[in-house]
Amino acid sequence: MRISIVNPNSTRSMTETIAHAARQAAARGTEILAYQNDAGPISIEGHVDGALAVPGLLHALAIAERDGADAHIIACFDDTGLEAARSILKGPVIGIGEAAARMATLVARRYSVITTLSVSVPILEDNLSRAGLSSLCASVRASELPVLALEADPEAANAKISEEIARAIDEDGAEAIVLGCAGMADFAASLSERHGVPVVEGVSAAVKLMEAAVTLGLKTVKRGGYATPRPKDQGFVYPDGMIGYTESAPVLEPVE
Repeated sequence: MRISIVNPNSTRSMTETIAHAARQAAARGTEILAYQNDAGPISIEGHVDGALAVPGLLHALAIAERDGADAHIIACFDDTGLEAARSILKGPVIGIGEAAARMATLVARRYSVITTLSVSVPILEDNLSRAGLSSLCASVRASELPVLALEADPEAANAKISEEIARAIDEDGAEAIVLGCAGMADFAASLSERHGVPVVEGVSAAVKLMEAAVTLGLKTVKRGGYATPRPKDQGFVYPDGMIGYTESAPVLEPVE
């Protein structure tokens, strides 16, 4: 099977980290197609960055489906553009935020999310509520680390996240931890060992969930809220679900 994973931001090093984590998690026989939204912001921190990322993200996802991807992963913990993506794609789509939270509920009654900046907390809380995952969420905590700081000084970032995990366990009763950013993927194993609780990162969780969905032959429903958008006579071209892009839109190549 082929699974696409799209980084909604335009930072190449982060895309490479995401691709590596996805390929490490993938089962034998699963091919990971990794793409980057070159038209997006360098990081996604809050509503504005997320809104700016959506057009390029949808373009990349449509390219991925044309390239033969059976399922798709949005590699931003905000689950940027998820509902729109499900409307234009046939294969199942999940964001790493939803994937990580769903996986945490399989191993614990109460989980906490440790994210980057406070500006993202309301977004994540709304997403968890919309996905029906908020009742088991003990807290959503911000480490106050900018996204790009995760790569700039990984050791300091790991320590800061660890401090917030300790507070979530002691103060909020968290039994499992969800890492709230794709850039935290490499920290999960060491943090789990340090704190003695399951620590779930969304990239790996999303890969395993999408492998299961493809194995079960599941497709995204094309009625109701996820019905394919009707073409509109406004000069737009809608080839294979590429919403709002003209025929001259650039073709993306997967990240190796």
